[in-house]
Amino acid sequence: MSYKDIKFSKEELARYDRHIIIPEFGYEAQQKLKAAKVLVVGSGGLGSPGLLYLAAAGVGTIGIVDFDVVDDSNLQRQVLFGVDEIGKPKVEAAHRRLSALNPHVNFVLYNEQLTSQNALDILKDYDVVADGTDNFPTRYLVNDASVLLGIPNVYASIFQFEGQVSVFNYKNEAGELGPNYRDLYPSPPPPGLVPSCAEGGVLGVLPGIIGSLQALEVIKIITGVGDTLSGRFFTFDALTFQTRTFNIKRNPANPINGINPTIKSLIDYEEFCGLKKPQEKPVKEITAKEFYDWQVKGEKFQLIDVREPHEYEIVNIGAELIPLASVLDQADKIDRDRKVVIHCKMGGRSAKAIRELEAKFGFDNLYNLKGGILSYIDEVKPELTKY
Repeated sequence: MSYKDIKFSKEELARYDRHIIIPEFGYEAQQKLKAAKVLVVGSGGLGSPGLLYLAAAGVGTIGIVDFDVVDDSNLQRQVLFGVDEIGKPKVEAAHRRLSALNPHVNFVLYNEQLTSQNALDILKDYDVVADGTDNFPTRYLVNDASVLLGIPNVYASIFQFEGQVSVFNYKNEAGELGPNYRDLYPSPPPPGLVPSCAEGGVLGVLPGIIGSLQALEVIKIITGVGDTLSGRFFTFDALTFQTRTFNIKRNPANPINGINPTIKSLIDYEEFCGLKKPQEKPVKEITAKEFYDWQVKGEKFQLIDVREPHEYEIVNIGAELIPLASVLDQADKIDRDRKVVIHCKMGGRSAKAIRELEAKFGFDNLYNLKGGILSYIDEVKPELTKY
C-alpha cells in the first residue's frame, strides 16, 4: 500500500496536529511516517530516547531487538524503564511503556541477540535501521546487513561525555549511495583498546541528546524533509558543548561495497573483532541456598567479595573485600586449607577471579557463588537492600 493511501483517525489527527501544521512537513510527511517500518537495535541508552520519540512521532511499525534484561544500573540513563521493570526483559518493558505512549503504533519484539544467522531475516522487513548498540561486533553486523539489504542505517555511539551520529548506506534522490560504517572504520580497534560504557561510564543525559538526534535522522530519511547526515559525521562534546561535523565519503577499497568487494555474506563478527574466546574451563559453583546451608551448619569457609568498594558500601554480606583488579596481588590473603567462596554482583567477575587464581597459583578450593550477591539476596536475604 502506498503511503498516499494512509488514513488517520480523528484521534491521530489531533495527536499529530503539531507536525501536520508545519508547512515543510505537513500531512504527507505524517502519512510517510505511519507507512514506515523502523528497526531499533538496542533499547538501552540510545534506544530509549530514540524509541520514545519515534513512537511519539507516529512511525507506523517499530521493531525492537534486545536480549537483555533491565538492571538497576541502567536507570541512570535508560529512560524507558523504571524500578518495577528491574529483572524483566527490556523488549517487554519497552513495549509496555511505548504502547501507553502511542497505541496507534505496531510494535514487533525480538527478545533475542542479533547474529549473523538471523540479522538478514530480521532487517529485510524494515525501511530504516537505527543502531543503538554499544559493541563493535554488532555495529559491523548491523552495517553489513544493512548494506547487503540496501537499507539506510542511522548510526550513533556514546562514551563518557562524547557522542557521535551519522547516516550510513543512504541513497539520495539522485540515486547516489552514501558511505557506510566500513568507509569510516574499515576494521575494528584492537580488543580492549576502546572501553565500553559499562567499563568507562557515560553521563546519563548524553544518550538522551544523541539518541534524540538519531531519531531525528530516522524521521528525515522517512519523510524526505531536510538534509540527512549521509556523507557527514557529527560529534558532540557535552563538557565543552562543542560540535563538529566532518565530511566523509565512500572508499573504493571498502570490503563490502567497494570496487572489488570481498565480503558477500555475513561473517563471524566476534572473530573479526578479535573477541572470539577459547572455551573457558568451568569453575566450581555453589548456589545461594547451598551456601546458606553451609552458613547454618557451621561449615568452615572463607568468603571473599571481588566487587568495587562503592558497591560493597551499598550492600554486602560480610565478606572480605578484595576487588578483582587486585585479587592476584592479594592472593596470599586467600586460604588454601578450607573452602573459599568468592562472589561479585552476578557471578561473572568472581568466575574470572577464580580462573585467574587457579591458573597462576593452582588453587583448588575456590567456589563461585552462582548468581552473585543478587541471587543471595533474592533467595536467602530479601530484607537486604539491592543496588
